[in-house]
Amino acid sequence: MEGTAKLPCQLIWLGTLGGGESQARGVSSDGSVVVGWAINENGRKRAFRWTESDGMQDIGTLGGSTSVATSISADGTTIVGWAYTADGFYRAFRWTCKQGMVQIKGSKLGMFRSIASAVSSDGTVIVGRGLVSGYWHAFVWTGGSGGMQNLGTLGGSDSQATGVSADGAVVVGLARNADGQLRAFRWTRDTGEMQDLGTLGGSNSRARGVSADGAVIVGTAQNQTGNWRAYLWTQEQGMQDLNVLCADQLSDGSVLVHARAVSTDGRFIVGYGKNAATGRQEGFLLHWRE
Repeated sequence: MEGTAKLPCQLIWLGTLGGGESQARGVSSDGSVVVGWAINENGRKRAFRWTESDGMQDIGTLGGSTSVATSISADGTTIVGWAYTADGFYRAFRWTCKQGMVQIKGSKLGMFRSIASAVSSDGTVIVGRGLVSGYWHAFVWTGGSGGMQNLGTLGGSDSQATGVSADGAVVVGLARNADGQLRAFRWTRDTGEMQDLGTLGGSNSRARGVSADGAVIVGTAQNQTGNWRAYLWTQEQGMQDLNVLCADQLSDGSVLVHARAVSTDGRFIVGYGKNAATGRQEGFLLHWRE
C-alpha cells in the first residue's frame, strides 16, 4: 500500500523434512535456533531443530513414528515437546545435543501419556500436562532427584501448565475448581500450591504467558456477560481487563480477546482480538508500561 512504512525484515522460509508442511513453535532468545514440527518424506510429523548453518534437522522420536517440539530454552540448548514411544504412548521429552531425545519420566505418578509445553531459560525446569486416571494434570519437572511433580488441581478434575518463569520458580496454566470451572493459576516453588487468579466477573479464565521474573501473567478470562477478554495479572493489582486499561487505544467495537504471551521484562503483551477498523480477527502487540 502506498505510504506504508517498510520494516527492515529478513524472512527465512525453513522448509520441511521432505513432506508438504511444517510449523515453527519456539525460538531461542538470540533467534539462532528454531524448533517445531515438519512432515517427513514418509508423511510423518517429526520434531525439528533448525539453525542457519545446519538447516532443518529431524531430532527423532522415543521409538515411535511421531514427535513434536513445542518450546526451546532461551539459551537454545534444550528442546521440549512430546513423542510417541514404541509401545504406542506419547510422552514428554527433553532434547539436548549431548543426550539427544530423552523421555521425561512420569510413570510413578501414573502419567503414561504426557506433553511438555514450556521450559525455563536454562533448560533445567520443564512444565506441561500428563494423564492421571483419565484426566490431565499439570506437572513440573526438574533434573536430578526432583523428577516430575504432579501439581494437582484447584479442587476439580484436571489442569495443565502452559508457562514457566525464567528460573522455573513460577508456573502458570489453567485448572478446574470444585465447581467445575476452569481457572487461571499461578504455582510457586516456595508455596508448593496453586493460586486461583480469579476471573473478570465471569466463570472461567486461562493463563498463557508469564514474565521472566514471574510477576506478570497474561491470558484470557470471561467477564460478567460471559465474553472472553484479554487480561493482565500482577500481585499488586490482581486481574485487570486489558480492554479497560487500554480503552483510549481501542476504536469503537475493537476488542482484545486473548493475551497469549508477555515479554521477559513484562512490558510487551501479544495476543489476538477483533479490529473493528478492518472487521478481522488480528494479532496485537501492546506496550503497557515503561
